[in-house]
Amino acid sequence: MLYTQIMKDNKQFQRCYHRGQCIVSRHVILYALQNREGFNRLGITTGKKVGNAVCRSRARRIIRAAWRDNELRAPVGLDIVIVARTAINDADANVLGTYLQKTGIPALHSVLRNEKPGRRPS
Repeated sequence: MLYTQIMKDNKQFQRCYHRGQCIVSRHVILYALQNREGFNRLGITTGKKVGNAVCRSRARRIIRAAWRDNELRAPVGLDIVIVARTAINDADANVLGTYLQKTGIPALHSVLRNEKPGRRPS
């Protein structure tokens, strides 16, 4: 990952959950918050509802692969937390990558411009 560091501190995750904007899809939930840095911080969360350890690890691999494919399109300067949902067990990296390309990355651009995701200025 070129412009992305891994988010590890619980404090960073909590700040992103509480102050960040939320973008919901069938497979994942994206939380994004500006970090005023020259790089992105990415955190991945997979809860027990996703499945056993094998399913959770597969979900994390799918999310990392989809992010790696779309990282250059993403705006720089965000804290991003991607939360896996149970439907990710039926998906692969191409499905999630297509979602990020068409919906997720444009929503991240709107978060960086302090707009509501999914809204277009009139």
